[in-house]
Amino acid sequence: MGYRVAVVGATGNVGREMLNILEEVNFPVDKIHAIASRKSIGVDVSFGDKNLKCEDIEQFDFSTVDIVLMSVSGTFSREWAPRIGAQGPIVIDNSSAWRMDPDVPLIVPEVNPDAVSYANRKNIIANPNCSTAQLVVALKPLHDRATIKRVVVATYQSVSGAGKEGMDELFDQTKNVFVLGATPPKTFPKQIAFNVIPFIGEFRDDGYTDEEAKMWNETHKILDPAIKLTVTCVRVPVMVGHSEAINIEFESPLDEDEARDILRDSPGIVVIDKHEPTGYMTPKEAQGEFPVFVSRIRNDPTLENGLSLWVVADNLRKGAALNAVQIAELLHERGLIRQTALA
Repeated sequence: MGYRVAVVGATGNVGREMLNILEEVNFPVDKIHAIASRKSIGVDVSFGDKNLKCEDIEQFDFSTVDIVLMSVSGTFSREWAPRIGAQGPIVIDNSSAWRMDPDVPLIVPEVNPDAVSYANRKNIIANPNCSTAQLVVALKPLHDRATIKRVVVATYQSVSGAGKEGMDELFDQTKNVFVLGATPPKTFPKQIAFNVIPFIGEFRDDGYTDEEAKMWNETHKILDPAIKLTVTCVRVPVMVGHSEAINIEFESPLDEDEARDILRDSPGIVVIDKHEPTGYMTPKEAQGEFPVFVSRIRNDPTLENGLSLWVVADNLRKGAALNAVQIAELLHERGLIRQTALA
């Protein structure tokens, strides 16, 4: 028997991907609802070959569903996730609102699946930041083998991380730059077309941004609080797909050949690493794909036990919607979805 599922934020980029992936992986769905704010009532979204009419969150009875996948703002989630969870279903939330709550598991299924055991404390499970998700998938098997001391990361994050508005801004600026000149920035602080912006989120007092802080805080919660991590997050003129240049220092020796073998045998990872001009992955090639791709694996001769990697993933999929669906699959496999609608 399938589950009754609701996708909240169904008209957004990630909400639509959640619907797509639920259908692609044949998640056991008995009934599905597309939920959105009042302004989107009646908007059509797709679920396989079906069209779903968006329903009003204010009027929807969440006690009639078993599991809720939510992709909304943090402010919206802080209001609605506890209200929904109190009615019975487990909420898998894609916002930043609950990630650091000690009573809410923050899960990447390939990395810390056992954290799902305390999901019932608030009936909320948090999805990590898109850049964190692909990072910890790549780090986990290497950490298990040689214990990571320190990581230095530079991200190259696509505009889809800023939603449809970010994608539209890149498209419009690129289209106009050679005609009337690039349109003025609205979503981003500076022109994104033919440019890179070393700033995502808001500045903190220490000079880092909150996007950068999310990555180290979430990595500590998901993987290991002892890992030292420093990050520079950069927005790049790519529509979909985040990339990361990662430098790792280990406690124990680990050479590139063994690392390559370990990563090849690890869940959720595909290694594309040949010493030739096309022997690596780019964000364009990762678009629409499920795995985290690892390339450019090489020893770092400046460290006693160091490696450098290039990691790429579709941020709308593994970085958001796919990870949420994988959490739902994990709950299903472990028998942790209470079918409240049928009680």
